[in-house]
Amino acid sequence: MDWEQIESRLCWVESWSVFGIDRLRIVVIEYQHILGLISDPHGDAARTRSAIELLKAKGATAFIFLGDAETESVLDQFTGLKTWVVFGNTDEVGPLGDHARLLGLQVVHPLGTLQINGKSVAFTHGHLDQCVADAFASGADYLLHGHTHRRRDDRIGNTRVINPGALNRASHFHAAILDVFSDELLSMEIV
Repeated sequence: MDWEQIESRLCWVESWSVFGIDRLRIVVIEYQHILGLISDPHGDAARTRSAIELLKAKGATAFIFLGDAETESVLDQFTGLKTWVVFGNTDEVGPLGDHARLLGLQVVHPLGTLQINGKSVAFTHGHLDQCVADAFASGADYLLHGHTHRRRDDRIGNTRVINPGALNRASHFHAAILDVFSDELLSMEIV
């Protein structure tokens, strides 16, 4: 394991003194988040739950919700899961944001950014052009979005642009897993 891999997994350092002898312990946990990507359920809590269960079964350890929940019951499906949330053009941001925070979800609307394994991950619903432009201007390694209800995986310059697809209002319903560490994307149909 090289230093970058170690650094990406480092969580905290503990130090203490026993009988005047300084002790140091580096506490390391796996920080290789496998991201479950979900977008556009438009009120379908049951399909959202199915998507979450499938993504977890395939290894997702954290989730990014890319908007258009429309109902609290959709957000309820993420209770107890490490989840970052942005809202879409059909969401009432104030009430849904308050509800998401009560559930312990990380609301980062309208544009979120994460640093995972030395990579910059930007995410937004996709309906606000300025957020998309800001993500590209930041030099993000990844830009995740929803809104179009169409799966996407391509590169614009150095940025990989991913849309996992939609859980509603589409001919086929999809969600995805992104492993930032290996740069692998797995798209899955949700039935």
